[in-house]
Amino acid sequence: MFLRGVGATLALPLLDAMVPALTATAKTAANPLGRLGFVYIPNGAHMAQWTPTGTGAAFEWSPTLRPLDAVRDQVTIVSGLGNSPADAWGDGGGDHSRGPAAWLSATHPRRTEGADIEAGRTIDQIVAATLGVDTQLPSLELSTEATGLVGDCGGAGYSCVYIDTLCWRTPSAPMPMESNPRAVFELLFGDGSSREERIVRMRQNRSILDAVTRELAGFQKVLGAPDRGRVTEYLDAIREIERRIQRAEAQSHDLDLPLPDRPVGVPDSFDDHVRLMFDLQALAYQADITRVTTFMLSRELSQRAYVELGVSDPHHAISHHQDDPEKLAKLAKINTYHITLFAEYLEKLRGIPDGDGSLLDHTLILYGGGISDGNLHSHSPLPTLLAGGAAGRLKGGRHLAYPKDTPLSNLLLSLVDKMAVPLDKIGDSTAPLDL
Repeated sequence: MFLRGVGATLALPLLDAMVPALTATAKTAANPLGRLGFVYIPNGAHMAQWTPTGTGAAFEWSPTLRPLDAVRDQVTIVSGLGNSPADAWGDGGGDHSRGPAAWLSATHPRRTEGADIEAGRTIDQIVAATLGVDTQLPSLELSTEATGLVGDCGGAGYSCVYIDTLCWRTPSAPMPMESNPRAVFELLFGDGSSREERIVRMRQNRSILDAVTRELAGFQKVLGAPDRGRVTEYLDAIREIERRIQRAEAQSHDLDLPLPDRPVGVPDSFDDHVRLMFDLQALAYQADITRVTTFMLSRELSQRAYVELGVSDPHHAISHHQDDPEKLAKLAKINTYHITLFAEYLEKLRGIPDGDGSLLDHTLILYGGGISDGNLHSHSPLPTLLAGGAAGRLKGGRHLAYPKDTPLSNLLLSLVDKMAVPLDKIGDSTAPLDL
């Protein structure tokens, strides 16, 4: 399953040649591996531009979701869901903190600025506890903005940790989110060498593949033609991601401006950063390094300005649109931009063979956010969709409209069930949704 060279260990994708050597955990055409992913968008959505018209298979795309048309058969839009545990419940403001904290747990977080934080165990960690026993990493938590803020974020008495992460291993143990692609790459394809040795290799512009060249050459000789093609495509993807990370690092070193320190390996442009993080998730799935990923496109209260879209206002300020048509149009433009990047990721997953199908066929991804209308700070109806075939357990190409304020937790329960992980209840759930 691994190639080992001088100071390096490289995970490989599952190949036909490996299957006879595997036992109960082997992936076969009849029993493909399931993967579970989450992609979070902050600050709500322009719901009138998000929600499709029509239901079932006959729905018509909304303007925001139209970029998903190429993968229509793998997309299920879910409307009508609300997340009551993210409401105030007497705690006053703080919706931007409660939204992400309750998104995957349906649990009302404790209002505190101190160390006595408390939320709920999230479904990514519940699933990872089962699926992760067979993988190098139980789960992978990613973001595009550096985390680690302290104190009260938002001025409502909630610790910054509630907007810094989506994932909680226990009610008092949040999982850190990594925003640096270089750090993620080293985590996925870490090589057992010291940090100093990895830095030397990085500065020499060497690839991790260089360390396993001899082993790789011998390995390729014993593979059949389909496996050789699969390995070649996989290694090409690794080299391409390394090249992009190195280019981003070179750009950061070449800047003469007195900029504050930032993590090495973070591209200058947002879309390059997002694409890198999506590609790293695809590689992690392909090599079965992990089967559970969570990606925060941006955190709540994000002040990112999308100048590449002609939107110079900070995202959070735009979300407080006060029904201004110009601000609503800008918000919809940001929502559509995020969906466009997500659609590219889905097409990449669909193009990667996996067993008798593709990675997209065998993956289930929840895309959405913890806030509905950012102007009202409401938590219903939430922007929500599912992508992927869940290893044959979910049929796409549909818009499922549920009664207003149907608990989001019911959908969470359904997702856990699709991964064949036992769970009777989470948060305020009443029963799994019939998807």
